[in-house]
This record gives sequence, C-alpha cells and structure tokens, in this order.
Amino acid sequence: MGHQNDLSVLVPVEGIRLGTASAGIKRRDRDDITLIEICEGASCAGVFTRNRFCAAPVEVAREHLQKTDPCFLLINSGNANAGMGRVGLENTLATCQHLAETAGCGAVRVLPFSTGVIGEPLPVSLIQAAIPKALNALSPDNWLASARAIMTTDTVPKGYSKVICIDGHPVVITGIAKGAGMIHPNMATMLAFIATDAAVDSTVLGACLRHAVERTFNRITVDGDTSTNDACVFMATGKAGAPRVEAMQGPGYEVLKAAVTEVCWHLAHAIIQDGEGATKFISVQVEGGRTEEECLQVARVVALSPLVKTAFFASDPNWGRILAAVGRAGLDDLVIEGVSIHLDEVCIVRGGARAEEYTEAEGRRVMARRDIAITIALGRGGARATVWTCDLSYDYVRINAEYRT
Repeated sequence: MGHQNDLSVLVPVEGIRLGTASAGIKRRDRDDITLIEICEGASCAGVFTRNRFCAAPVEVAREHLQKTDPCFLLINSGNANAGMGRVGLENTLATCQHLAETAGCGAVRVLPFSTGVIGEPLPVSLIQAAIPKALNALSPDNWLASARAIMTTDTVPKGYSKVICIDGHPVVITGIAKGAGMIHPNMATMLAFIATDAAVDSTVLGACLRHAVERTFNRITVDGDTSTNDACVFMATGKAGAPRVEAMQGPGYEVLKAAVTEVCWHLAHAIIQDGEGATKFISVQVEGGRTEEECLQVARVVALSPLVKTAFFASDPNWGRILAAVGRAGLDDLVIEGVSIHLDEVCIVRGGARAEEYTEAEGRRVMARRDIAITIALGRGGARATVWTCDLSYDYVRINAEYRT
C-alpha cells in the first residue's frame, strides 16, 4: 500500500530515529537541524551531485561512507557550506566531531549534509549548540518534522511511505526529500533520505538506489541548474525479519527495487509540483526513438526551453515552440515527416506539420489544465523516456532574485 500527499501517514522504520532543533541559521522561527540515528548493523548507500564544485559536506559524507556504515546523518538547512574551500571542510568536520563526542561514536560514522545559500561560512557554533536538543528529540515518529526542517525554498514538506511484503514479512520503506529550485539531473538539486527495515547488503542497496535515482530524481528539471549539495541516502536497518537481500536478482530484490523506485518517483514528482513559482506540472514523454538516451535528449531540451515553459505559464498553446525545441535537440538525421506531437489527447503535429484537425480552441482547452502531458513520437524506433518539469513564472524570478534578502 502507498500513501501519497498525506504526510500524516509516514510510517516509522524500525531502527531509525529522527530529531530536529532550531539553530537559527537563517530563521529563528523554525527547526533547521535534523539528526537521523541509524541502528547498529544497518547498511547504507548514497548518491551525490556531479557538480565539480561540490560542497564540503558532500566531500566528507562521500569519504565517510566509503570507510564505514554511519551511526548518524547530520543535516542543516539555511547554509550550503559550498564554495568555502578548506574552511568549509574544517567547519563540516567540526560539526561531525561535536556530534560524535556528544553521542559517543566516531566522527567518521557521521554523514553531514547542508542546503541553503552558497558562499557563506557555516555557523559551526550555532549547529553545535543545537545538536544536544536534536539528540534529545530523537524519535521514530519524527519523519514529518524532519521533512519540514530540511526545507529551504520549499513551500511544503515532502514524504512518502510504502509497505511491501518480502517472503511473507511486511517491509516498510519511508522517504523524505527537499527541493524546489536549482533542479536538474545528476542529481536534481535536492536532499533525500530513504530508509527501510529490510536487510540488504551494501552493494545491493547501492545498486537498488542507483536504479531508482536514475529513473526518478535524474528525470526531473525545474531550471537546468544542478546544485553543489545534492545527495540521496538509502538506509536499511534489517529489523523487519525478512530474509536478507544479498544479490541483485530474485523476487526479494525485484520487489524492493520496484518499491524504492516508487517512493523516489513520488518524492521527485512532489519536488516538481513544488517547483519555485510553478503553476503547471508537465510530463514530457518521448517515444519512437532509437535509444532511450536519444529520447531523454529530446525530452530534456523541450523541458528546459524557457519559451516552452513560459508558454505553459500563460496557458498559451504556442506549439511552434515545442516543435522548434524538438528540431534543435541534436538528432541530426531526424526525419521530421515522421514526427507527431500531442498535448494530452489533442494532436497538434502530425507528419512534421500542424495536424489538419487541430484548432486553437482545442489547444487552449488543454493548456488551461494544471497537469499536462506533451507526447512526442519520433517515428524511428521502439525506445521511450519521460522527463517531468514545470512552467516558468513571474514568481520563479522573484523567489530567486530575492533569495538572499
């Protein structure tokens, strides 16, 4: 069973406790520190941003995760601790060390994560002062509070739970995420933390996470900007009593992989639905390609086009912008007479030209909807792919122009 858009039913994961506190990093009226405590014997995997200017916490978390399984995740919002060079690394390590000393574990068993403004020094003393409060607040039921505490420009918290069955044993998967702007693949600009009480070997856990991320978080885009701080962590506590998933095959792995992908899919869609200033949720579906990669190539060019996105904001069926984006997507041998394009059920292009039956009234009727699918058929193969995006509104400019004020 799955739970969508009802964060009151986020299901606790045995072996995971969460606590939040206010450090006052950017605002004093909300929690901005989150601790996630992971039980002994759990396994953990992560994927991180490919931005070469990755933030200090990304460097440290990646290094620590390669050495051992973590006891704690330490997350702050309001400050990215990115673009700070050696000082940034020293500040990150200082917060890890303080948590380790307070909680009684090794600093290498703390994974740090930050989100917020780039280029400002991390307020180490504020975070250190808040850590005991977050430790005291640790509870299995704090998933919603944690989803709120990791937000930056998000307008709503994002979370999703699913319960599956492995060999007759119920298994819980629960995840939270933050993200609304600076969203683009590799990864999207976001933090996500997903936990299960299944028992899963680390290598299998990593493969499962990469499969899910590639088909969800790496298929969304708001504005084409990939952050310095993106990370997604998957934790498996082994407390469900189900047989251990030890190989990337078999029914246990397939059920887990599908469920984790579903959780990530819902979180990724929630990010797009909360895109900065977004008023439309747009699916760009490309089919009939020779390869999935060329379908993705076309879909991303359309999804990233400012002209396409502003037309959707205006509910203007200016389909020529979609046509032009497909044409400049880099498929040099594309036969345009084989291309057709639909807006939901309305065909706007057939045989590379305006569909004879298309009317402006039909286009406006579809464009007035909140959720709209662009379907582009390339007519050259059997591959398909989908990218999810949103429109580009006045509010997107306002939010990002005023981000630091």
